[in-house]
Amino acid sequence: MKPKLIQQQTLQWKMNQSLMQSINILQFSSLELAEYINQISKENPLIEEVNYDYDWEKYHRTHSTQPAIGEINSAEQTMYEQLKKQLISIKFDKKLRHVIDYGIDSLNEDGYLEVERDVWAEDCRTSVETVEEALHVIQALEPTGIGARTLTECILLQLKEMGIHYSFAEDLFESHLEWIAEEDAVSIAEHYQTTTAIAEEVIDHIKLCHPKPGQLLDTEPPEYIIPEASIYKEDGAWKIKFYKWASPTIRLNTEYEKLTEIGKDATAFLKEKYKQVDLLKQAIGFRSNTLESIIQIIVEKQYAFFEEGVVMLQPLTLREIANDLAIHISTVSRAINQKYVQTPHGVLPIKFFLQSGARQSNGKGTASIAIKHLLIQLIDKEEKSKPLSDQVLRNILEEEFGIKIARRTVMKYREQLQIPSSMKRRRK
Repeated sequence: MKPKLIQQQTLQWKMNQSLMQSINILQFSSLELAEYINQISKENPLIEEVNYDYDWEKYHRTHSTQPAIGEINSAEQTMYEQLKKQLISIKFDKKLRHVIDYGIDSLNEDGYLEVERDVWAEDCRTSVETVEEALHVIQALEPTGIGARTLTECILLQLKEMGIHYSFAEDLFESHLEWIAEEDAVSIAEHYQTTTAIAEEVIDHIKLCHPKPGQLLDTEPPEYIIPEASIYKEDGAWKIKFYKWASPTIRLNTEYEKLTEIGKDATAFLKEKYKQVDLLKQAIGFRSNTLESIIQIIVEKQYAFFEEGVVMLQPLTLREIANDLAIHISTVSRAINQKYVQTPHGVLPIKFFLQSGARQSNGKGTASIAIKHLLIQLIDKEEKSKPLSDQVLRNILEEEFGIKIARRTVMKYREQLQIPSSMKRRRK
């Protein structure tokens, strides 16, 4: 083999090694990062100290009105308990709630439904239509994909949530997995008579889907949440403080470090460990820089939310952030995985700020969760003898809040909230 080719392959391997470590560390939570670095430091004599600059007491004092670190989700809960907990604020009649609970209890550990509709209906002494209604509720729970009956349905539910509605997605996933694995956008575009840009978009989003959503509801060990940053208002402006524990400082043992400068006398072992530390520092820096850029964009895009709350949450997607930062959409997805920020509204997952919704011609819009919140408020205040129809609700949203959506969209959000139609809500 030619020396030049060997050098190119060696460089390629080093680049791949560095890239893989950066990707792995990018998706670590703060606690996972600390555990990973702690493990490396035990194996690497060059690492003398890792400074996380934890000041738990100061954090508790500053955020005394918010849940303390280690208290959020600290009680171990099963997947089934976590799913049922999401239904607490939604009103169901007792019969439907019983059918929903039966369905949740029939999920396997991966979140898939393992009971046939007829059996489900028979066991609950109800109709198949009620079972379908209960299934719709279960499949609306987080994480998306819960309640699917097949892998294909699981992926399609997640694609739908991401706003991917291309008709060929189902056939692509079922018949041409090799094109997805090889990222062969050209073959997909030719076969389904679409553009390579659309094919690439579908590939990107399918790769972001989780095939076993139930495993995302991890029950052990208990989840301790440490925010990456604090978003607060000072002198009339919203500011961001990035916590140092999210980007720990690694200090080298100077005695060992000197040995690597000797050259010929430096052992291969110490040289390798020095490279390990260097790659680790680069990966931590990449994680910090990426997260900081994403959080800064979120504060800019969701400024109204920080000022006025959830009703002002704007539509925002992974692709928008990726385009603004000129990075791949999968990088954004990995970066925000298991990451949280401290806000005046509590400790929130960064994913909370990524919402679908109604966007107007001027570029502004309202997130779906905000529209649902408004619908709940409007229906709670309506005259029970004269409940508001979907068309009236749609008109109020446009006239009073400037939100332009179709009546069928109002109906869809109302049904997702399990709120009956105006006819069924009418009381004499």
